[in-house]
Amino acid sequence: MNVTVFGSGYVGLVTAACLARMGNYVLCVDIDADRVRRLEQGEVPIREEGLDPIVADALDNGHLRFTTDGAAGVAHGELQFIAVGTPSAEDGSADLSAVMAVARTIGEHMDDYRLVINKSTVPVGTAERVRQEISTRLAERGVTVEFDVASNPEFLKEGVAVEDFMKPDRIIVGCDSERARTLMTELYAPFNRLNDRLIVMDARSAELAKYAANAMLATKISLMNEFANIAERVGADIDHVRQGIGSDPRIGYHFIYPGTGYGGSCFPKDVSALEHISRESGHEPKILRAVQDVNQRQKHRLVERIREHFDGKLAGRTFALWGLAFKPGTDDMREAPSRVIMEALWEAGARVQAHDPAAMPRTQELYGEREDLKLYEHPLSALDGADALVIVTEWHVFRSPDFSEIRSRLAEPVIFDGRNIFEPARVTAEGLSYYSIGRNPVLKT
Repeated sequence: MNVTVFGSGYVGLVTAACLARMGNYVLCVDIDADRVRRLEQGEVPIREEGLDPIVADALDNGHLRFTTDGAAGVAHGELQFIAVGTPSAEDGSADLSAVMAVARTIGEHMDDYRLVINKSTVPVGTAERVRQEISTRLAERGVTVEFDVASNPEFLKEGVAVEDFMKPDRIIVGCDSERARTLMTELYAPFNRLNDRLIVMDARSAELAKYAANAMLATKISLMNEFANIAERVGADIDHVRQGIGSDPRIGYHFIYPGTGYGGSCFPKDVSALEHISRESGHEPKILRAVQDVNQRQKHRLVERIREHFDGKLAGRTFALWGLAFKPGTDDMREAPSRVIMEALWEAGARVQAHDPAAMPRTQELYGEREDLKLYEHPLSALDGADALVIVTEWHVFRSPDFSEIRSRLAEPVIFDGRNIFEPARVTAEGLSYYSIGRNPVLKT
C-alpha cells in the first residue's frame, strides 16, 4: 500500500519505518529540512531500540522516503497518517495547530480518495474537526473529492516502541465507513495474524480510549507513590506492600513501582489534556487533578530527603546523579524528574556531576555549558568527590555496581535511590547509608 506519514518524531518515524518494513511504500513528510536531510542519510535523530536498522533497510530497498514537500505527500499515499506533535497549551489543552495544518495541506492538494488517519494523541472530536477543515479547503477549491477520517491512536512505549508496533496488544480504529475499515484491516493484517487485535469503534470513543489508557496508568503510578509516602511515615516497606497487592490479578504488577514520579511526552501532557476536556464538558475531574498534583510533589521527594540528611545545608556540595532520561531505553528528557531534582539542587547552591547512557546530549542541549553541571561518560567517574549518589533513572547498568568502589569515590558514603533498585541491607553492609522511596532510611553503622 502507498502510505504517507506526516511527522517524523517518535510516533511518526516508528509508524513509517514499521509499515515500510512490511512492504508498504511509505513517504514521511516533515517541515524540518535538517531533520529530513539527516533521515535521508540514515541518521535516526531519536534513540529507539531496533529503529536504526529498520530505517536503514527501508531506505536501501526504497520502501521508505523522506521529504519536506507536503503536496508530494498528499499525492503519494491513499492512506494519510497525521502523526505530528500535540503539545500542552498554557491552559492544559492539547495544541492542535500542527494537526490542523496537516489537514489543511491535505484539503488543499488532494485530488483522489484519501483515508486520513489521526495517529497523534488528540482530544475527543478532533476527527470531526479534521473532516471539516478538509471539506472547507475542498470547497474553496470548488472540487468534490471523497475522503474518510479515522482515529488510530498509538500505544507505543518509548524505548520499546518498535516492538510495541510490530507486536501490538491492541489496534484501535475509530471510523464510520466500511471503506475505511477495510483499508485499515488490510494495512494492519501483517501485525494481526496470530490473534485478532483489531478493535473497531466510533472515532470519539477511539480518541477517548487513548487518553483514558494513559490516565489510568498515570493514576497507578501516583497512587503507588502516595502509598510509598504513607509507608515512610508508618514504618512499612513499600516493596513488601507492592508484592502484597501486585499478586492480586485484579491489580497486577505493572505500573505499581514507587519512584520519583512519571515524566516523558505522554502521561503529563495527556492527563492535563483529559482534565481540560473534562472541564470543557462540564465535569470536574478530581482524581485526574490529584494524579498530577501527587506526581509533581513526588518529583521533589528525593530532594526533600537530601535536605533532611544534610540538615538543609546544600550550598557548596556536589551530588552525583545517575540517570537523566525520564525512563530507561530512551534519551527523552521531557518532564523528566531529573530536571526537577537538578534544578532544585542548583537553586540550593549545589553542583551536579551526572551520567546517563543516552540522555547526556539532550542534557547539554537543554542546559548548555554551566559551572554547576558536569557530564561524565562513565558512571563511576561522576562519583569522584561527590557528597552523595542520587539515582534517578533505573538503567540496567546501574543495578549491580561495585559498592566498595562507590564508597571509596564518594566524599560521604550515602546513596539516595529514587527507583529502589538496591536492597537496603546489601547497601549498608558495604558501609553506605541508604535512602529510598517508601522505605525507612538505613544508616551505615
